This record gives sequence, C-alpha cells and structure tokens, in this order.
Amino acid sequence: MPKSAKYLLIGSTEAYCGKSATVLGLSYQLQQNGLDIAYGKPLGTCLSESAGTMVEEDVQFIANNLNLPKNRVAATMLALNEVAVQKRLQGLDKTNYQNLLQVQYSQIQVGDLVLLEGPGNLEEGSLFDLSLLQVAEVVDAAILLVARYKSLLLVEALLCAKQRLGDRLVGVVINDIPAEQLQAVNTTIRPFLEQQGIPVLGMLPKSVLLCSVSVRELVNQLKAEVLCCGDRLDLMVESLAIGAMNVNAAVKYFAMRRNMAVVTGGDRVEIQQAALETSTQCLILTGQLPPPSFILNRAEELEIPILSVDLDTLTTVEIIDRTFGTVRVHEPLKVECIRHLMAQHFDVDRLLALLNLNPAAAIS
Repeated sequence: MPKSAKYLLIGSTEAYCGKSATVLGLSYQLQQNGLDIAYGKPLGTCLSESAGTMVEEDVQFIANNLNLPKNRVAATMLALNEVAVQKRLQGLDKTNYQNLLQVQYSQIQVGDLVLLEGPGNLEEGSLFDLSLLQVAEVVDAAILLVARYKSLLLVEALLCAKQRLGDRLVGVVINDIPAEQLQAVNTTIRPFLEQQGIPVLGMLPKSVLLCSVSVRELVNQLKAEVLCCGDRLDLMVESLAIGAMNVNAAVKYFAMRRNMAVVTGGDRVEIQQAALETSTQCLILTGQLPPPSFILNRAEELEIPILSVDLDTLTTVEIIDRTFGTVRVHEPLKVECIRHLMAQHFDVDRLLALLNLNPAAAIS
C-alpha cells in the first residue's frame, strides 16, 4: 500500500500576494531535493475552456512548468465567480464541498507532498465551506502563508492569522520587500514573529521584473489592435507614462523612466515621436486615430509595438494600472526570476524539517 502523502496548503493574507509564484518556486526546490510532488487548486479563479473541459489556467501552467504527470495534478472543484455565488445564495447549489474535497484530494496516494494552492485570503471560499482553514482541516494540511510587505503593520495580519490558524501555520513568506526595507524587516519583524511562534521561512525582495507586464497582456486587457511589431509582444513593461503634456516636458518625463508603456492620443504625433526615442516598450494610442506612416516606420525600425485602443485615456490608464496590480507569472522570464529568488531567499531545509520530510529518504 502506498503511504498517504502529506499536504501543504499555500495561503495568503490577501489576494495577489504571490501565492502562485511561491508554489512555482517552492515546487521547483522540492523537486531539486528529490521529492515527488503533486499539486492542486481546489477553488479556481481563472478558468477557461480547453478541449471541451474547464481548466484552471494557473493549475495548467504550474503542472506544465513542473512536468507533472496527470496523476500528480488534482482537479479544481469549483470556479469561484458570480454565477457560483448566486447559485449558492439561492440554494440551487447544495453540494457538500468538504465531502467532495475529501474524496477527490485525500485519495491522492502518490508522491511525498501534495501542494495545494489556497483561496485569496483567510475568508474566501467560506460560503462553500472551503476557506483556508476548512480546506486544511479536511485534508489535514500544514499551512504556509504568503504576505505582501506594505509596512511594519504587516505583523498585525500575521498575528491575526496565527490566532485563527493555530498550529497548522507552519511558517510565512514575506514577499515584495523594497530593498531599503529589507534590513528593518530582518531586524524587527522577523525576530518578533519568531518569538510569537511564527517561523519566517522566506523574505523575498521586491523584483521589478515580477511586477512588470508583457505587451501581450496589455493587448489582451485593453482589447487593443496591434498596428506594428506583432512579433515583439513579449517585451516586458515596468512602468506607465501618460503623454498629455507639452513635448518639452514629455521629453524630460520620459527620460526619467525605463521600459515604459506610453499612453497618448492618436493625434499627439510629437509626443509619439519623443516616446519612440526613449526607453519605451510600447506606444498605446487612444481615440482610434491612426499614426502617420513615418511614426509607424520609425517604430518598425526600433521594434517598438504600437497599439490602438477604442478607449479614452483615463479608462486606458485605469485598466493598465489594474493589470500591474494583478500580475501573473506566466512568462518564462518571470519563472526563472521566481526560481532564483526562492533559491536565494527561502529556507527549504527548514520547511522540510518542520514537515518532518526527509529528502534523502524520499530519494531512496
């Protein structure tokens, strides 16, 4: 009889803290340590249809990246969206999701460790009895919590999480720490949390690359038309600039930024020209006015994509801002970056010790 696998549930204090990135980096380290791992995400948030079946995009991406066979990937049980919530509230969905979870997940008798990606925060999924703690209790999982650093007040969220999760909380990862704050976090937050019985297993510095978005993602979010350089959509955008001022001010403004997306009106030819001669990854034109041919020719020479959107500048900027705030890790460059950061800043040996997992035994 194969032994039952241990479960580690990766949760977060709030949405977009870096759960998927942590799963990706951690899984790779565990595999490097010779562990046979499986992966699942009980509650889905990014489902799309593939070959007639609903597929959770993050699950598919992580499974592919880790070369996990099908019997090491657990099915997503529920898409957490307005339709599902409505059905539950109206009593149309009476499914006992804890039983379903027990059946689908506890029967995975393969591998040394099953990594589960939890909901967006401690409350999400409660309507379906699938909050972070509820999932952990059903499959008897330890919980690793990811928190994004914003200020020293982060300790309050983690103390509160410890009170709610108790001994299931095996440790925390503090993500997105600005370089100038790293020392303060190390000398104040880390020792304080350790004294409170909260192991700090990782402190990941802020990465410009991980916060960036690809031009392709902007095309998707803005439903933009690509006017040139459609083969350059993998360029990464780190910042946003709005070309709404006079050209002299724009030149100074653009010179201070790097790898930017510049949003300007289709009629602001002099701004478009200035943007193309600076560190611009794409030019986004509003108002559906086509640029003159010399702008398109220059963009082709410099290999800078120009996008046209059927939106006003304010709406365009709002969508791009939102995209920066909810960046996903589906670009190969980001995967490499995550692996590097986790290898440098996450204590995988301590995690394995806390889980009573012995890699040497796993290999033999």
